[in-house]
Amino acid sequence: MNFYTLSDTAIEAELGKRLRALRLRKNLTQKELAEATQLSINSIKALEKGQAKLSTVIAALRELGALDQLDHFIAEPSVSPLQLHKMQGKKRQRASGERSQQSAPKEDESEW
Repeated sequence: MNFYTLSDTAIEAELGKRLRALRLRKNLTQKELAEATQLSINSIKALEKGQAKLSTVIAALRELGALDQLDHFIAEPSVSPLQLHKMQGKKRQRASGERSQQSAPKEDESEW
């Protein structure tokens, strides 16, 4: 499935549909999943409609034995050996963003 061609709402609905299918494969009712995750049945219904909070998705995946699927969801980024050497083993803390080219003020111009 090419998710790039879908709207955000369509992707949410697809994820809900897949979570519902996973629940049914495990032969669990919505009520049983709600009790096992200590969530309300309305949270499970919202989950299957693609309208859940991330914490609800995680709780459901944990109970359904599918937390390992998160590695496929967003893989952990790898660092090349050259980049690691350049950073001297430090872990990156933030993005630098785009840097603007500021010209130094001319001698006859005031900074004000």
